[in-house]
Amino acid sequence: MEQEINTQELGEKIVNVLKTIYDPEIPVDIYELGLIYDVMVSTDYDVKILMTLTTPNCPVAESLPQEVEEKVKSLDSVNDCEVEITFDPPWSQDLMSEGAKLELGLL
Repeated sequence: MEQEINTQELGEKIVNVLKTIYDPEIPVDIYELGLIYDVMVSTDYDVKILMTLTTPNCPVAESLPQEVEEKVKSLDSVNDCEVEITFDPPWSQDLMSEGAKLELGLL
């Protein structure tokens, strides 16, 4: 009998990893910045992350998604990870957590 996957637990581990990745221009992690739109986990332990960047011309447009993919793949329980970039909806400060806004003096 196949072991049932606990997607919520794995999702929390993935979020914890995402919180270790920082935008190089803003001293807040990408999760709190609101750059992560969705984290999907399949029963095969494959992960798909839908994320955005602060701007389409972001200087880390190539390296940041790669860093996300590599760090999520480093989790023992993750089989594979795919990162998809979208600009729909475009990122805005409204997507930031209260903690991120506080850290940046926006509250």
